[in-house]
Amino acid sequence: MKKTIFKGMATAIVTPMTQTDIDYEALGRFVEFQIENGINAIVVMGTTGENATIEHEDQTKVIKFVVDKVNKRVPVIAGTGTNNTAHVLENTRNACAVGADAVLVVTPYYNKATQNGLIQHFTAVADASTVPVILYNVPGRTGCNLLPKTVAKLAEHPNIVAIKEATGNMSQMVELMALCGDKLDIYSGEDALTVPFLSMGAAGTISVLSNVVPKEAVQMTDAALAGDYETAAKLQCKLLPLVNALFSEVNPIPAKAAVSAMGFGEDILRLPLTPMEDATRAKLYEEMRKLGIEV
Repeated sequence: MKKTIFKGMATAIVTPMTQTDIDYEALGRFVEFQIENGINAIVVMGTTGENATIEHEDQTKVIKFVVDKVNKRVPVIAGTGTNNTAHVLENTRNACAVGADAVLVVTPYYNKATQNGLIQHFTAVADASTVPVILYNVPGRTGCNLLPKTVAKLAEHPNIVAIKEATGNMSQMVELMALCGDKLDIYSGEDALTVPFLSMGAAGTISVLSNVVPKEAVQMTDAALAGDYETAAKLQCKLLPLVNALFSEVNPIPAKAAVSAMGFGEDILRLPLTPMEDATRAKLYEEMRKLGIEV
C-alpha cells in the first residue's frame, strides 16, 4: 500500500542569505507566507535552496529551523542528496534527527552511476533513513537518468515512497506510472508540466513556481486533483510565462531574484551562482507585475 507524504503543491523554497550567513528572519517570514497561501508541503535544502554550496552543519540548522517554524502544519521534506553515498547517509540521518517528515534524494551527479549502482545507492539511503524517501530524477542537472524499470525495483523497498520526476519526458513519466504508479507517488519536477502529470495520475508537483505564486499554484493542483482539468489547464497556461521567466537562467537564480523583490531577504547567492542578468531580470519582473505582484 502506498504511503503518501502530500498531495498537491510543494514549494522547493529558496534560502534567504546575507553576505556571511543564512537570513533566518527572512526565511521565517517566507515559510509563513507559503503556509498562509495554502501550500501543501515545503521542501527545504533542495536545489532551489542552494544546498550544494551550504555546509552540512548549516544545512541541518536550516532544516531544523524550518521544521520548528512549520510545527507540523504541513510536511517538511529535506533535500539530503549528493554524489557521495556516505555524505548522503550523514545528511539523511541529520535531517531525520531534527524532525524532517521525509527526505528528497537526487541521483548522484558528475560521477553518476550504473542503474545497479543507483539501486545500491538508494537502497543504502532508504535503509538508513527513519522517514520516507523520495527519489529525485533530474538528468539535465546530474547527467544521470533513473530509468523506470530501476524505479520499479526501488519501489519494492518499504521506505521508498515517491519520485520527483524532472526529465521533462512525458513518455518516461507514462512508463513510470505504468510500471509502479500503484507502488509509489509520482511528483512532477517540471512546473510547465504540472497539469499533464496530474492528468496521468501524479500526486502533485515539487515546484519552483510556487515560491512566487503559491496561492495560484495551489489552485491549479487543487483543480486538477478535483478533476476540473479545464480550470487547471487555464491556470497552467496563465502561469507559463512566469514559469519560463523563472527558468530563463539556471535555477535558483531567478527564484532568488523574485523572492527578494517580494521582500524576503536580499538577492544574494553563493558562488558559483551570481545575481540575475539585467535583461532576464526585467522580463521576470514584467511577468510578475502581470500577475499583480508588486516589485
